[in-house]
Amino acid sequence: MNKRIALVTGGVGGIGTAICKRLAQDGHFVVANYAIPGTEDRWHKAMNAAGLNGSTSALAFGDVTDYAAMGEMVDKIEAEHGAVDILVNCAGITRDARFTKMTLQQWREVMASNLDSVFNATRPVFEGMCQRGFGRIVNISSVYGLFGGVNRVDYVTTKTALIGFTRAIALETARANITCNAICPGTIPTPNIEGRLEAERAKSGQSREETERAFLETRQPSGKFVAPDRVAALVALLCGPSGADITGSAIPIDGGWSAS
Repeated sequence: MNKRIALVTGGVGGIGTAICKRLAQDGHFVVANYAIPGTEDRWHKAMNAAGLNGSTSALAFGDVTDYAAMGEMVDKIEAEHGAVDILVNCAGITRDARFTKMTLQQWREVMASNLDSVFNATRPVFEGMCQRGFGRIVNISSVYGLFGGVNRVDYVTTKTALIGFTRAIALETARANITCNAICPGTIPTPNIEGRLEAERAKSGQSREETERAFLETRQPSGKFVAPDRVAALVALLCGPSGADITGSAIPIDGGWSAS
């Protein structure tokens, strides 16, 4: 496959960095979007540890909730590196709470970060993909886009809507050599999850293995966390030649959670 310019929103997070590494290893030039100053060093260290230097990747600062800022960021990326042909929408947050306790501000923050951000990043690259006759769009949804969850109305709503966005874009571009898919990961050992596990372990006095087993028991039948590198491998497949006929799909990678 020809070298492409790939933009990954939320690229300095756990999944985002894994995706950046894999796409760069596949020969693409990767631009990682980020919005929190001070996270750059962590990203550079992760890329360097994988043997990937500045010739294979770059960082781009920009607030994904700001449409104008995303347009300016894409213009700068395309002026410096070339047209964006691969877009991975990975940015997202959660403000989980019982609905009666959730504030309007919390709701709007999650809508902006998880859903508006996808429009804001996709719109500036979309017409160029159509004109060039090539594009790969991958949206990171969640298993919570496939079913509901208690005290997660904010997250469930956005991740479900993201699958609808994916299907609509896929049909609109079905004959344009552009694909649009959603990936629905199960539980990944993010810093937030690690914090919850440590808190539970301290409270219960159980070993790490026992705490992890109990945590996953009601989630993933595999009994294992989903590895970020495996999510990244699925992204790479969808963006490579083998993914050319896959579009409009919501693909779980969840250790069997959505099958149970």
